Amino acid sequence: MTCEALSEIVTEYLEGAMSGADRARFERHVALCPACRRYLEQMQKVVATLGRLPPEPIPAAVEAQLLERFRDWKRARNSR
Repeated sequence: MTCEALSEIVTEYLEGAMSGADRARFERHVALCPACRRYLEQMQKVVATLGRLPPEPIPAAVEAQLLERFRDWKRARNSR
């Protein structure tokens, strides 16, 4: 695993969304790479810090717009 590949999948790792084999590869790389170990530690701190922020409600107009765009995207994706 390269450092670049690790940086692209760190979110999956933190969310526990990796297969066992991918998780093992990720952890092997982190064990051997001080730069990626620091990066992982920084990302863990970011997640912990943001997790303490109170949720902010989404304005109704923005939520409606996002839902419509998602529906459009989903329709376009399914029509391929």
